[in-house]
Amino acid sequence: MIDFITNNLHYIIAGIAVLLFILGYKVTFKLFGIIVIPENKIGLITKKFSFGPKLPNDRIIALNGEAGYQAQTLGPGLYFGYWFWQYTIDSINFINISSGEIGLVKAKDGAPMPVGQILARKVECDDFQDAKKFLESNGTKGRQTAILTTGLYRINTHLFEVISHKVTEIDQDKVGIITVLDGQPLLEGEIAGNRVAQHNNFQDPDTFLNNNGSRGLQSQIILAGSYNLNPWFVDLEIIEMTTVPIGYVGVVVSYFGTEGKDTTGAEFKHGNIVAKESKGVWGTPLDPGKYAINKYIFKVELVPNNHHLVKTRILQRGNLPLNHRFPATRNKALILNRFHPHTLTSS
Repeated sequence: MIDFITNNLHYIIAGIAVLLFILGYKVTFKLFGIIVIPENKIGLITKKFSFGPKLPNDRIIALNGEAGYQAQTLGPGLYFGYWFWQYTIDSINFINISSGEIGLVKAKDGAPMPVGQILARKVECDDFQDAKKFLESNGTKGRQTAILTTGLYRINTHLFEVISHKVTEIDQDKVGIITVLDGQPLLEGEIAGNRVAQHNNFQDPDTFLNNNGSRGLQSQIILAGSYNLNPWFVDLEIIEMTTVPIGYVGVVVSYFGTEGKDTTGAEFKHGNIVAKESKGVWGTPLDPGKYAINKYIFKVELVPNNHHLVKTRILQRGNLPLNHRFPATRNKALILNRFHPHTLTSS
């Protein structure tokens, strides 16, 4: 046995060395400033000291080699020169946004939020994976308009906090009423914001805001479906669709839009009837069916679609002489354009 050990000592020493290296390669690498980042992680860098300039008091992320948290991160791979006495490298998992979720992002450093804004506008930074570019592009500190969708992201968590949030689901026969929490003030005299184009059902806050969208209740609604809505940008209320049953029509009273021009003529004394999309009582009623109606800017009054009942109620109210000639047609639009809808629905 002794002879065997003596004759093979160099092999035994080499084997022990290899074993120690395998077991302690991390310590060995660390001693020589070598860093290994696995393929499913990123490395966050903290610089313990620097002989150069210091970070400004209002900043926590270093862009130019100052001591502290570094904007730069290490992707999967092998790195040299990160000596343990000067650097701490923390390997963390990629940020995973699962299917059916979005990621809300809050920046811990950056330019101050402009007065009157509650959300930071989007800057190009590869979905927050390039912290240096975010800061050099004057990205704003605080809650961001931009979100992360399903996928894996190499996020510097020294700079960004990512919060998972469920995708918004609106069921069939439901309507989404939107209140925007940032943007321009509503126009004077209006109770809701005008439509803004190309913001993809409020899923693109920056397009909405860059096109002077207003904060507050919106005239536009969203229908059944799945939406990547930022809850820091919009507040959503889900309501039932408005139903006009068979045997009725729905008279629309609009509290939003341009001031309507009366279409009834001088001989009609019971109120104004206006064109569709104008403010006032619309001359064109809704047929039986289901409608996506914003209940805060439109009111739908159900009117029996019965010519004889219409005639009886008008005569009972004394709004017309008993010998008044009613049109022979049962056309509901003609009837409703001639007779005040509030009279028709009175009991």
